[in-house]
Amino acid sequence: MDSYSKLLERENHPSHFAPLIGVVVTRIWDRKAEGYLDVTPDVLNPMGIVHGGAMGTLADTVAGCAAFTCGRVCVTLDCTMQYLAPGTGSRLFCRAEPKKLGKTILVYDIVITNDQGQMVATGTYTFFAKEITVEEAGF
Repeated sequence: MDSYSKLLERENHPSHFAPLIGVVVTRIWDRKAEGYLDVTPDVLNPMGIVHGGAMGTLADTVAGCAAFTCGRVCVTLDCTMQYLAPGTGSRLFCRAEPKKLGKTILVYDIVITNDQGQMVATGTYTFFAKEITVEEAGF
């Protein structure tokens, strides 16, 4: 099993937070990642749209998986989200692409769309790549 498959398996394990709310990472490749969030009553706010925190979890999870492709353990340093439209539909999709890949600082842009292809949110996630490799950490 290659390292990307191991990362997908680990990230999508039901004992982790993101899968508990319906986040699934579907693809990791070439410093990028994709995933989705199933829209269920559990992730809606009182207005009946996807809670911003659920979208933030989707974005952080997908961008974090992309960052891990640097070969080191990464932690989120900073994030910003711009909510552009209500999170509606049956599924939200997220894609993370690198903006800057430094030695220890990695910056990713994310885009979240709904199942009609409408852009729902964008954001920027900054990660710190720790000294420990993913292999040393058991990932």
